[in-house]
Amino acid sequence: MSDITSRTSNDPLTDRVSHPGYPRSNGYDARWTVENQMGPHALWLLEWLAPALGLDTLSPGSRVLDLGCGRAMTSIFLAKEYDVQVTAADLWVKPDENAARIAEAGVADRVLPVFAEAHDLPFGEGGFDAIVSVDAYQYFGTDDLYLPTLTRLLKPGGRIGVVVPALREEIDGAEPPEHLKPYWERGFWSFHTAAWWRRHWTRSGAVEVETADWLEDGWRDWLRWCEVVAEEHTDEFHIRMAGQCAEMLRLDQGGTLGFVRVVGRRP
Repeated sequence: MSDITSRTSNDPLTDRVSHPGYPRSNGYDARWTVENQMGPHALWLLEWLAPALGLDTLSPGSRVLDLGCGRAMTSIFLAKEYDVQVTAADLWVKPDENAARIAEAGVADRVLPVFAEAHDLPFGEGGFDAIVSVDAYQYFGTDDLYLPTLTRLLKPGGRIGVVVPALREEIDGAEPPEHLKPYWERGFWSFHTAAWWRRHWTRSGAVEVETADWLEDGWRDWLRWCEVVAEEHTDEFHIRMAGQCAEMLRLDQGGTLGFVRVVGRRP
């Protein structure tokens, strides 16, 4: 079993990813976070979400669905930091791959990896105390009809919390900002403002929206992380993608892109 919560001393990488705003995340091995990333720093984003979602108020053993967990870093973090039982659901990463990572982290008794598509979740109604989704919800959650089908999995009074890449202001028309055109992907049209997400969830009638806000200077953290991944990752694909992302964020300077967190409570 590897100790992913031991910080490597005298390692420049550890210093580069240490963040004063996210003390819990700082306790995780920097190399482990780089090699298992699939985009923005998921542990930083989850730690930002945690107080709004009330993770510290959950009882030990509470059931949490981590939807779109990727390589299960967030699921491992939830189990270690909050002593909850986590269902780690993802479509892109196979459960056996995540099971090995989870076992190495020492939380196989608290994290169950499953293969699941967001529109076909094999769970019973009212089975979870909380639902978490970090850098994934934008892929399926902009559907007007989606949230009610998801929140049926929550116990009454349970909360759902997501962090998504977002826009500072909604974009009018069919074209992205000129300076972002070389980098713009069709998937970026799923990015929206905090106000858009608040209205979207409120209209659904499925939750009472408690939080919908923008992460000030979140683009700086995103840029910093992309620069680290571009320089430190061992896979050429991730190096290239992180480098392109860093170029885009340096050009944008936070004028367009950043992060939003949204938290809602099932009545």
